[in-house]
Amino acid sequence: MPQSDGGYVSLTGGPQSVYNSTTEPQSASKSVMETVKRVIGSAIGAQDKHALIERDGAQPYIISSRDRDKTGKAANTRMPSAPAHTAEEARLLGTMPVDPMDDIELRSVQLQYPNQRGSIVGQCDLRRVPTDKGDILVAVQGDTTKPGIVTYHDLGLNYASSFAGFFNFPSMRALLDNFCVYHVNAPGQEEGAPTFPEDYVYPTFDELASQLLFVLSHFNLKTMIGLGVGAGANILARFALAHPDKVGALCLINCSSTAAGWIEWGYQLLNSRNLRTKGMTQSVMDYLMWHHFGRNPEERNLDLVQLYKSNFERSINPVNLAMFIDSYIKRTDLNIARTPSGTPQTAASLKMPVLNITGALSPHIDDTVTFNGRLAPEKTNWMKISDCGLVLEEQPGKLAEAFRLFLQGEGYEFDKLNGNNNGGGGGGGASSAAGENNNLPVSATTGAAIRITENPLPENVAC
Repeated sequence: MPQSDGGYVSLTGGPQSVYNSTTEPQSASKSVMETVKRVIGSAIGAQDKHALIERDGAQPYIISSRDRDKTGKAANTRMPSAPAHTAEEARLLGTMPVDPMDDIELRSVQLQYPNQRGSIVGQCDLRRVPTDKGDILVAVQGDTTKPGIVTYHDLGLNYASSFAGFFNFPSMRALLDNFCVYHVNAPGQEEGAPTFPEDYVYPTFDELASQLLFVLSHFNLKTMIGLGVGAGANILARFALAHPDKVGALCLINCSSTAAGWIEWGYQLLNSRNLRTKGMTQSVMDYLMWHHFGRNPEERNLDLVQLYKSNFERSINPVNLAMFIDSYIKRTDLNIARTPSGTPQTAASLKMPVLNITGALSPHIDDTVTFNGRLAPEKTNWMKISDCGLVLEEQPGKLAEAFRLFLQGEGYEFDKLNGNNNGGGGGGGASSAAGENNNLPVSATTGAAIRITENPLPENVAC
């Protein structure tokens, strides 16, 4: 092709060497000058302090000697350019991008809002109920014309800090349309409670259980459903033993049916002394965190752990808590036993249905297994919820579903929870008379118990 028409021209000259490997395209005089510059620059090499480098076929730029590496080559100081194709095209074509950071693309980004733990203080009507051992605070949540659920909290907590996360869970908020919840506070455990005098005699656990009679009488409740945690579960169990006709069903979490052992007694006695003399110390807080969550709670939910630590430091009166702990470690055995089938009843036992719950990471698993082995198998269901120590806070959804099925198995209807007019589960055959008598449960026509899990037995129990 003629040179004037943009053909190939050899660098060494001569028309016969058109197809030599050193040929370059030439379309104008400017490209000839650039070619000459490149040839001169490559010939000089590292002997020169500067080199002319072509950039985008336009103006050259100069690289000084300090920009070269040890071998004399120009150092690559420029950022890598983005590839011409997108990440999706590169994936389809099987090509690797120049820089992996250039191809990061966020897809389907959505904001996830956690369940609001919130507070139930504003939802409750606070009442002071007089008893034979002084007034106690009861927080009423819901319509008092509905069947009653009585709750009792654990050590270091009160109704607001113990049950806020659970009853603010969506399915439990819907349960309030069918029940009225009466949150009972142990004496002096509510937020902002005044300090008891030194000569004040704190009620024993049997006396705390007897105070529930005054609560039922004050609100005209003929029967109740009990929901207790830890120390509160033990108090509700004592009340159910003394007054079985007043309790329709029990849901007990981390319940202990025995007296305190030597190790527990020693730790709790030391905690009580520290609370009286020094307030909420780090050792007391560590024990309370272990009591509620088990080991290593920070690895599961750091925000929840910080919330509970803040509650222990600010919301609980340490002297009053010390008295509650003293009463807890002085508790007596429930003196209940499982009677083998076919033999006469010789020992006391809970006569109402019991849902016995614990967490897989809870330090109270053995206590719940022992308690379950002392109950009638046809009256109790044992449930261990995975991935949690404090069931109310870490797995409220699973607990709410188990509690709902348990109550349905006892004949209660949940029209609004199920979204139909026929109820569901074991409560599907319940009569509509449940809404007429607001204190008595209605038995399901099927009479079938809902078995959540197999009942475990301690090794020393034989049936």
